[in-house]
Amino acid sequence: MQFLGPIDWLFIGLYMAVIAAISIWSIKKAKDSPSDYFLANRNLGWFVIGASILASNVGSEHIVGLAGTAANSGVVMGHYELHSWIILTLGWVFVPFYMRSMVYTMPEFLERRFNAKARWLLSIIQLISYVIAKAAVTIYAGALVFNSLLGVDFWTGAIILVVVTGVYTIFGGLHAVMYTEAIQAIVLLLGSAVLLFMGLDKVGGWNALMSALPKGKVNMFPPLSDPDFPWAGILFASPIVGIWYWCTDQHIVQRCLAARNEKEARRGTIFAAYLKLLPFFIFMIPGLIAYVLHQQGKLNMSDTDTAFPTLVKALMPVGLRGLLAGGLLAALMSSLASVYNACSTLFTMDIYQKMKPHASSHELVRVGRIATGIVVLLGMIWIPLMKNISKGLYGYLQSVQSYLAPPIAAAFLLGVFSKRINARGAYTAMVAGFIIGILKLVFELMKGSLSGILYDFATMNFLYFCIALFAFSVVLMIAVSLASPPPNEKQIKGLTFATTVAEDKAASRASWNQKDVILTLIVLLFIIAAFMYFSPMGIAK
Repeated sequence: MQFLGPIDWLFIGLYMAVIAAISIWSIKKAKDSPSDYFLANRNLGWFVIGASILASNVGSEHIVGLAGTAANSGVVMGHYELHSWIILTLGWVFVPFYMRSMVYTMPEFLERRFNAKARWLLSIIQLISYVIAKAAVTIYAGALVFNSLLGVDFWTGAIILVVVTGVYTIFGGLHAVMYTEAIQAIVLLLGSAVLLFMGLDKVGGWNALMSALPKGKVNMFPPLSDPDFPWAGILFASPIVGIWYWCTDQHIVQRCLAARNEKEARRGTIFAAYLKLLPFFIFMIPGLIAYVLHQQGKLNMSDTDTAFPTLVKALMPVGLRGLLAGGLLAALMSSLASVYNACSTLFTMDIYQKMKPHASSHELVRVGRIATGIVVLLGMIWIPLMKNISKGLYGYLQSVQSYLAPPIAAAFLLGVFSKRINARGAYTAMVAGFIIGILKLVFELMKGSLSGILYDFATMNFLYFCIALFAFSVVLMIAVSLASPPPNEKQIKGLTFATTVAEDKAASRASWNQKDVILTLIVLLFIIAAFMYFSPMGIAK
């Protein structure tokens, strides 16, 4: 039996037509200026910002990885999916500084706060991580899913989608990316929600699912003896990675920088915080459902990474499969588009413009388009390398991010909260932390040939390593800063809490009201309730 019927293909065709229409409209609307191409002329509202933040985050690796890790390890990795409180931190803590500084990129903000060397370093780190991790992993995961669900050849599907996404990103800039992402987020959430409810119906409802699962799979706080996810490690390491990802990463923060004002940016993050609560349920819970059905002999799952596509094949009828296939297209295209645009912005504004400071607006946009095309090509080159990636895609991503995040998170946190941290301290800690993180990654790949202290270092739990590297970066940053002259007060004016002038404080206070606070508190209460439910105090007792 064909997996997709005529109605399914109609859904997919309609979806692609809508995306094409929005892209053409965005391309016609776009102006030939860096502000418009890279930041949509700084004129976007909260709905588009919030939907775009989620769409940028949730890619095909989420669909493959979250369901797979839930089927394999349970809900423990849900700590990374309940990071809505960190998105709120972006809106309430960091957005005022980012919006006042009027920067295009996060490295540019570091230059304002510290110096040009910090900007260069962060630009290089982010570009490397985007091409090797984000773009390549997204392409790999997406190609796997489309091969499984649509029967499209791995190479053909990957290359077509990479090129299509690259075309509308190259010509439309952030306008095209963000408006298409707003549509893609809705399609993705709807398709996955349908699968969740059908799966719950198949296993007999929520209570039947929870009672059929081993207690270890519904516990977000495994014992300290757990070799992979000890509760102390996951509880403290995941926020470090989260602050780096949600508050300092270009392809996320760029959505806020495109807001028409601070109020719209903050409300966009509040909306995104609500949307971010959904992946825990619509991606992880289907993995648990697949595990239970497999244990009951009602589902044949070859390995845990196939949990999501296997469940789709088994449960969704013809007609609804096209909706889910559209969701998968949305996940792949939105993730790639956001990475493409972030890379072109970083290269153009942080590297090219620094080398040619008098480049015209037209030239900067042209270079941005060329940079996007190069990233498209690099993404294709990485496809065969990513085919050799190990099992546990989502866990792989979190471990790699744990090696890169700590020094960058420390630089932004201390940079905003302490006016005494200077450029020398920040740069020293970022360089040392980056070198140590890369060594950990390299030694982990070589652990079979290591022994003694090097082997212990290579096999150290990635969560504990993340915490240790963050603490090391903070201590080194403070020590070097205190041992050298303080930064110039004029340079850091408005870039730290202590140096924010009364006028800026008043403007920031006027940008939020009681409704914003109440909506924020609801998110926080929901996260606390979820932590308590999936713990030894709740269903895992």
